[in-house]
Amino acid sequence: MISEGDILLFRFPQSDLGVGKLRPALLIKRIHGDFDDCLVCMISTQTRHQIPDLEIVLPETMPGFDKTGLKKESLIRTSRLAVVHPSIFAGKLGTLPKEALGDIRTRLSEWIRSEGSIQAR
Repeated sequence: MISEGDILLFRFPQSDLGVGKLRPALLIKRIHGDFDDCLVCMISTQTRHQIPDLEIVLPETMPGFDKTGLKKESLIRTSRLAVVHPSIFAGKLGTLPKEALGDIRTRLSEWIRSEGSIQAR
Protein backbone atom coordinates (compact mmCIF):
# COMPACT_ATOMS: atom_id res chain seq x y z
CA MET A 1 0.00 0.00 0.00
CA ILE A 2 1.40 3.37 -0.97
CA SER A 3 0.93 6.46 1.17
CA GLU A 4 1.34 10.20 0.90
CA GLY A 5 4.99 11.07 1.42
CA ASP A 6 6.25 7.89 -0.25
CA ILE A 7 9.03 8.15 -2.81
CA LEU A 8 8.12 5.93 -5.75
CA LEU A 9 9.69 4.99 -9.07
CA PHE A 10 7.97 5.54 -12.40
CA ARG A 11 8.50 6.94 -15.87
CA PHE A 12 7.80 10.62 -15.28
CA PRO A 13 6.35 12.09 -18.49
CA GLN A 14 8.32 14.78 -20.35
CA SER A 15 6.62 18.16 -20.74
CA ASP A 16 6.60 17.63 -24.53
CA LEU A 17 4.80 14.27 -23.95
CA GLY A 18 7.93 12.34 -24.88
CA VAL A 19 8.68 9.09 -23.08
CA GLY A 20 10.24 9.84 -19.73
CA LYS A 21 12.93 7.93 -17.94
CA LEU A 22 12.48 5.91 -14.78
CA ARG A 23 12.96 8.31 -11.88
CA PRO A 24 11.86 8.89 -8.30
CA ALA A 25 8.69 10.84 -7.63
CA LEU A 26 7.07 12.06 -4.42
CA LEU A 27 3.45 11.12 -3.76
CA ILE A 28 2.04 14.44 -2.54
CA LYS A 29 -1.64 13.54 -2.27
CA ARG A 30 -3.96 10.60 -2.97
CA ILE A 31 -7.02 11.70 -4.96
CA HIS A 32 -9.80 9.50 -3.70
CA GLY A 33 -12.81 8.99 -5.93
CA ASP A 34 -13.76 6.95 -8.95
CA PHE A 35 -10.19 6.79 -10.30
CA ASP A 36 -8.04 6.69 -7.11
CA ASP A 37 -5.30 8.75 -8.79
CA CYS A 38 -2.22 10.29 -7.18
CA LEU A 39 -0.68 13.76 -7.39
CA VAL A 40 3.09 13.31 -7.67
CA CYS A 41 6.10 15.49 -8.37
CA MET A 42 9.46 14.70 -9.90
CA ILE A 43 12.63 14.29 -7.85
CA SER A 44 15.97 15.17 -9.43
CA THR A 45 19.62 15.24 -8.45
CA GLN A 46 20.02 18.39 -10.57
CA THR A 47 19.72 20.75 -7.59
CA ARG A 48 21.01 23.71 -9.64
CA HIS A 49 17.53 23.94 -11.21
CA GLN A 50 15.86 24.76 -7.88
CA ILE A 51 13.16 27.41 -7.80
CA PRO A 52 13.95 28.61 -4.25
CA ASP A 53 10.50 29.70 -3.02
CA LEU A 54 8.79 26.65 -4.49
CA GLU A 55 11.11 23.66 -4.47
CA ILE A 56 13.31 22.22 -1.72
CA VAL A 57 16.65 20.48 -1.74
CA LEU A 58 17.00 17.40 0.45
CA PRO A 59 20.62 17.31 1.64
CA GLU A 60 22.13 13.99 2.67
CA THR A 61 22.62 15.50 6.15
CA MET A 62 18.85 16.06 6.61
CA PRO A 63 17.37 14.07 9.52
CA GLY A 64 15.57 11.06 8.02
CA PHE A 65 17.36 11.22 4.64
CA ASP A 66 18.37 7.57 5.04
CA LYS A 67 14.67 6.58 5.02
CA THR A 68 13.98 8.30 1.67
CA GLY A 69 15.77 5.66 -0.40
CA LEU A 70 17.48 8.42 -2.37
CA LYS A 71 21.17 7.91 -3.10
CA LYS A 72 22.34 11.52 -2.91
CA GLU A 73 21.23 15.11 -2.39
CA SER A 74 18.03 15.64 -4.39
CA LEU A 75 15.60 18.33 -5.46
CA ILE A 76 11.87 17.96 -4.91
CA ARG A 77 10.57 19.45 -8.19
CA THR A 78 7.14 20.72 -7.17
CA SER A 79 7.11 22.65 -10.44
CA ARG A 80 6.93 19.26 -12.22
CA LEU A 81 3.59 17.71 -11.26
CA ALA A 82 1.59 14.82 -12.68
CA VAL A 83 -1.65 13.02 -11.83
CA VAL A 84 -1.24 9.28 -12.33
CA HIS A 85 -2.86 5.99 -11.44
CA PRO A 86 -0.93 4.02 -8.80
CA SER A 87 -0.71 0.99 -11.10
CA ILE A 88 2.12 2.64 -13.05
CA PHE A 89 4.53 2.82 -10.12
CA ALA A 90 7.48 0.47 -10.51
CA GLY A 91 8.34 0.32 -6.82
CA LYS A 92 8.87 2.21 -3.60
CA LEU A 93 12.24 3.66 -2.60
CA GLY A 94 11.34 5.07 0.80
CA THR A 95 9.42 7.78 2.62
CA LEU A 96 9.97 11.49 3.07
CA PRO A 97 9.91 12.82 6.66
CA LYS A 98 6.52 14.34 7.55
CA GLU A 99 8.04 17.78 8.21
CA ALA A 100 9.50 17.94 4.70
CA LEU A 101 6.21 16.80 3.15
CA GLY A 102 4.39 19.54 5.08
CA ASP A 103 6.89 22.14 3.84
CA ILE A 104 6.42 20.98 0.25
CA ARG A 105 2.63 21.14 0.51
CA THR A 106 2.79 24.64 2.01
CA ARG A 107 5.12 25.92 -0.72
CA LEU A 108 2.96 24.36 -3.43
CA SER A 109 -0.29 25.82 -2.09
CA GLU A 110 1.28 29.28 -1.68
CA TRP A 111 2.61 29.12 -5.22
CA ILE A 112 -0.80 28.17 -6.64
CA ARG A 113 -2.52 30.95 -4.69
CA SER A 114 0.04 33.62 -5.65
CA GLU A 115 -0.66 36.15 -8.37
CA GLY A 116 2.91 36.55 -9.61
CA SER A 117 5.29 33.97 -10.92
CA ILE A 118 8.19 32.43 -9.06
CA GLN A 119 11.44 32.67 -10.94
CA ALA A 120 14.19 30.07 -11.19
CA ARG A 121 17.70 31.08 -10.18
